[in-house]
Amino acid sequence: MTTIVDRVLVAGIGNIFAGDDGFGVEAVRRLSELDLPGHVELSDTGVRGVHLAYQLLEGYDTAVLLDACQRGGPPGTVYLIEAEAEAGTGLLMDGHRMTPDTVLALLDNLSASTGGGRPRRVLVVGCEPACLDDGIGLSAPVAAAVDEAVKLVLDLLDQ
Repeated sequence: MTTIVDRVLVAGIGNIFAGDDGFGVEAVRRLSELDLPGHVELSDTGVRGVHLAYQLLEGYDTAVLLDACQRGGPPGTVYLIEAEAEAGTGLLMDGHRMTPDTVLALLDNLSASTGGGRPRRVLVVGCEPACLDDGIGLSAPVAAAVDEAVKLVLDLLDQ
């Protein structure tokens, strides 16, 4: 893996009122309790995808986006996705919210119109949801996966 250097944004994406869609927000909450390096910024983006796109124009070298993503694995499976490698494949698309690929597509449009630049590298730490129905709280397998996702983010930051 490539070393993460310079400014890093770690953003939690998701809707806490839609069950496991709150995965990214919970993972960032847990990361906020830790002593992270000074070049790392955390953002509880929630459902504010447009805000995230503008924030990513602020000169980050790397962005790590935490989100629930349906890829067909067992609930609670944690994925590390290189966003550039899967651009345009639709694998990150999910109609129930503004997903990382939607944010990145908007970011490309904003970059062209503002002259700002997108991060050199975008990673998605995703988790297979069990339930995206209305309701607050993560399912048992997704709640258990939050620690694994936090560890993965910390490992990425340490490299």
